[in-house]
Amino acid sequence: MPDLITVEDRGPLRLIGLNRPDKRNAFNFQMIGELATAYTSYNDDPQLRCAVVYGHGGHLSGGLDLMDVLPRVAKDGIEVLYQEDQVDPWRVLGRRLAKPVIVAAQGTSYTAALELMMAADIAICASDTRFAQQETSRGIFPFGGATLRMPALIGWHNAMRIMLTGEVVDAQRALQLGLVSEVVVPEHLLERAIELGERICKQAPLAVQALLANAALARDAHLDAVSADLVERGLDIMRTEDAQEGAMSLMQKRHAVFKGA
Repeated sequence: MPDLITVEDRGPLRLIGLNRPDKRNAFNFQMIGELATAYTSYNDDPQLRCAVVYGHGGHLSGGLDLMDVLPRVAKDGIEVLYQEDQVDPWRVLGRRLAKPVIVAAQGTSYTAALELMMAADIAICASDTRFAQQETSRGIFPFGGATLRMPALIGWHNAMRIMLTGEVVDAQRALQLGLVSEVVVPEHLLERAIELGERICKQAPLAVQALLANAALARDAHLDAVSADLVERGLDIMRTEDAQEGAMSLMQKRHAVFKGA
């Protein structure tokens, strides 16, 4: 199997690329594991100070590859996605990341991709980016942290509208809401993310990590209890008939018919 995550180090800056362009970088089981490995090695390398995450092929990611991920998680639990001692890129389970991450979103940036972005410390996007949180359209609900972070980022009403309706949000609306801090033309997206990352790399690394730790403590003081509830509810929903119908409808490119069972 080819590598689904690319890693390039430019001095103290790590570039992490989602590399499944023929599937719009949809997260399958292998890709999630490789991404956790890339985050963990970044976190543990004292020479690295900042990371930029981006997508190859014009899209950040279309979200989860449900036909690959859903059966395994429903059977063995969310913990099966990566090892216990690894950093969770979505910052729900596992070790906490101690260093800053910038996510550069482009094109389709749905569900798990949007959650990955919200778990980052800085998010920018290209002007052609489309965001959506469409899990309820597939019979499941977000288990990558959207329910933990989106209301705090953009307010309860805005977050519920996006998550409950599955509507698509364009780049300018994302900027207005505060989902991203900057919108740039697509051809300059990675260049701009690297520019921000290199600027962070010039700051005092211990001060940067202390700042992140203190800010995260204020933001995430309740996270352990809420994350445990998320995992329990997420697994219950994944094991329903509606979740199977959602995955099948996505594969068959049709509207799902849910029964509430």
